[in-house]
Amino acid sequence: MSSITFFHRLSSAFRDNQSHLKLVLLCTAVSGGGLWAYGESVAPEEAVTEKKKVVVLGTGWAATSFMKNLNNPKYEIQVVSPRNYFAFTPLLPSVTCGTVEARSIVEPVRNIFKQKKVDVQFSEAECFKIDAENRKVYCRSSVNNNLDGKEEFVVDYDYLIVAVGANVNTFNTPGVTENCHFLKEVEDAQKIRRTVIDCFERANLPDVSEDEKKRILHFAIVGGGPTGVEFAASLHDFVNEDLVRLYPGIKDLVKITLLEAGNHILGMFDKRITAFAEDKFRRDGIDVKTGSMVVKVSEKEISTKELKNGEIKTIPYGMAVWSTGIGTRPFIKDFMAQIGQASRRALATDEWLRVEGCNNVYALGDCATINQRKVMEDIVAIFKKADKDNSGTLTVIQFQEVMKDICERYPQVELYLKNKQMGNIADLLKEAKGDDKKESIELNIEELKTALSKVDSQMKFLPATAQVASQQGTYLAKCFNRMEECEKNPEGPLRFRGEGHHRFKPFRYKHLGQFAPLGGEQTAAQLPGDWVSIGHSSQWLWYSVYASKQVSWRTRALVVSDWTRRFIFGRDSSSI
Repeated sequence: MSSITFFHRLSSAFRDNQSHLKLVLLCTAVSGGGLWAYGESVAPEEAVTEKKKVVVLGTGWAATSFMKNLNNPKYEIQVVSPRNYFAFTPLLPSVTCGTVEARSIVEPVRNIFKQKKVDVQFSEAECFKIDAENRKVYCRSSVNNNLDGKEEFVVDYDYLIVAVGANVNTFNTPGVTENCHFLKEVEDAQKIRRTVIDCFERANLPDVSEDEKKRILHFAIVGGGPTGVEFAASLHDFVNEDLVRLYPGIKDLVKITLLEAGNHILGMFDKRITAFAEDKFRRDGIDVKTGSMVVKVSEKEISTKELKNGEIKTIPYGMAVWSTGIGTRPFIKDFMAQIGQASRRALATDEWLRVEGCNNVYALGDCATINQRKVMEDIVAIFKKADKDNSGTLTVIQFQEVMKDICERYPQVELYLKNKQMGNIADLLKEAKGDDKKESIELNIEELKTALSKVDSQMKFLPATAQVASQQGTYLAKCFNRMEECEKNPEGPLRFRGEGHHRFKPFRYKHLGQFAPLGGEQTAAQLPGDWVSIGHSSQWLWYSVYASKQVSWRTRALVVSDWTRRFIFGRDSSSI
């Protein structure tokens, strides 16, 4: 009984004084029933260091990925965005036709970071000015009932993460903004869905002429990229699987036209996918017009210019969706002019996602582009760093000693060797020197320039996709998590123009594949390794990938339930 009483006292003391005890170890001896306890005092708490303030602009793929992976409690995070949720944008075409409900693909951002150890605050507002010199961002509340009547406020920062995405690029085409729908936000998808139903309801009125019905039920999609193609396929399925049963008298008047200025739709995909998509759309009755550039959009007509002969044509339409290109947001343009990047189409960053000219500002996603440094710009510095004996020539062995750092710093070198089917750098040097004995090759600076002169031709810009933005957010979060550690022990490649190593390894995009849903439960998939799959099996792969990529179990369950509901009951045709 005395042992039990002592145990209760000890437990109570531990609960009441956890800050003074580091470890309590209780052992019961089998033979004697004795009890032994050990306690160790905790050293006095260290003085709390001031947290660095990180301001994140945006709640899209890049910003949300950054927030999900940031776990260093030494930062104070302020998120500023006009929308208080994350939207799974690849499913927006499904929202337009009622396959998936809008609420199923959005997750409140506060749900995403409420369980994190990092101190995170959110403000529903939009940034309208960045003052990089004074480390301030100027914001305007997007909520009508502002506290204290203040509509604008200023936020200071130590680090700024710009991840605001991009606007739709209209290419200054007259009438696009006034007459076309866009498909960038959840609100856009909901508006398109209401307009589609409204078109059918208007065409079903008894006093509408046959020609007017045909115009109203003509749906024009501008842009043959993944978004335009998927929306055209989704709309075709919606019309032919659901709406024709509800509007039998006008089903034969519906027409879908896809306009593309290039020679083919899905130009960034494998040619096999492009050919299959064009052939399937023709069989489905979707009118694909390639080589047609839209030059004007009026309230009821679209004017196109045929690139082959310059002929101008007009196409009557009932609803037009514009899904071609991305443009820069106005305050990003102002910021670019402020830092000397006015001539660029997006914020230029280095390979570590830092905005050029601003060490404490980072830019991710569609609003930025990585300005990959060229090998030829640093060729002299590379030669000096490799020529450790200052002989004025490089052997294969000397060059191979820095080859890993070169490939990390300049990924185009590795791409060039791969495309040329060269096993290593020795093959490249041999080609430049014309010497069969690789180990005996020695190059001077001019010969090295010749050897690497074509390497920079392999440089490529990253596509403006959710996959790129998500990987960038994850990468930057890992950098912030290990900022202090890497300051002391850099893990990046050699600084060819300086001493030591870079703090981090540069960002490297890993392409995991891409999908193009083509309707009729068929999807085209292009996966790493030049692997192409088209058909029903790829559709099920699309389902599994898009379900698994949801940011929460809530949205995952909602999306799967929407797909199940559609299979059983069909799509929702109400205009709500």
